[in-house]
Amino acid sequence: MEWVKDEYLISDNKELLNIDVIHELLSKTYWANDRSKEKTKKSLKRSTCFGVYCRGNQIGFARAVTDGVIFSWICDVIIREEFRGRGLGKWLMECIIGHPEIKNTRQLLATKDAHDLYKKYGFKIMEVMSKKP
Repeated sequence: MEWVKDEYLISDNKELLNIDVIHELLSKTYWANDRSKEKTKKSLKRSTCFGVYCRGNQIGFARAVTDGVIFSWICDVIIREEFRGRGLGKWLMECIIGHPEIKNTRQLLATKDAHDLYKKYGFKIMEVMSKKP
């Protein structure tokens, strides 16, 4: 699927993804700064991925790990810093939660920040258990 707004494009076409850009964006985050490019590349294979593009250049990314029926884990949501404040993160979330493989599933995400953004889409803060390998 593709969504277009002005000079921006959001697409779930994995062939458009630029692993170098994705790795660079994620390497600057608190949640994936120690993730290798190889691990990131492998994670894309088993996820529904969303690239955000401006004039053909990738400027953002997100993915959902989903069974397409019951559950979706939305993760790695990132917009290149110089493109923030333009509503692209909000638009990206709208595309993700409205995607046919995700919209009818229970959606979960984990974040230490941007709570106000995610609350707008019905996400609630809750305690969860996790185990990091």
